[in-house]
Amino acid sequence: MKLRWYTVVIDCLDPHAQARWWAGALDGQIVYEADDEVVVIPGGLPEGYDHTVPIPAEQWHRQQPGLVFVTVPEGKEVKNRLHLDLAPHTEDDREAQIRRLLDSGATRVDVGQDEQQVGWTVLADPEGNEFCVLSSRST
Repeated sequence: MKLRWYTVVIDCLDPHAQARWWAGALDGQIVYEADDEVVVIPGGLPEGYDHTVPIPAEQWHRQQPGLVFVTVPEGKEVKNRLHLDLAPHTEDDREAQIRRLLDSGATRVDVGQDEQQVGWTVLADPEGNEFCVLSSRST
């Protein structure tokens, strides 16, 4: 028996705006939307996906986790204890990806890192949730 990492839940004031932003950042797809909850699948669902047809366990365990944005009444006040690390492929332009995120509403964040030495850039989404853009990778 094994468990699958199914979702990451992100508290926010406006789940619809946050989900749209993250869907754009991760080339994702919004797959569920309610007043107080929105679900994004990074990279989107596989072609031909049908939520009414059960998926074999082996395939189900390999699916990417989703991002669930839920409404909370309070705003973010301190640095996240958990954050997402994003990485471009070595064939992609890392700096262009960072510019794209900044142009879409992300901001640079200083959490005490020295970007010249650490190899990642810390950004925050439009509601201030930190995430990192790592150095380019192929594995």
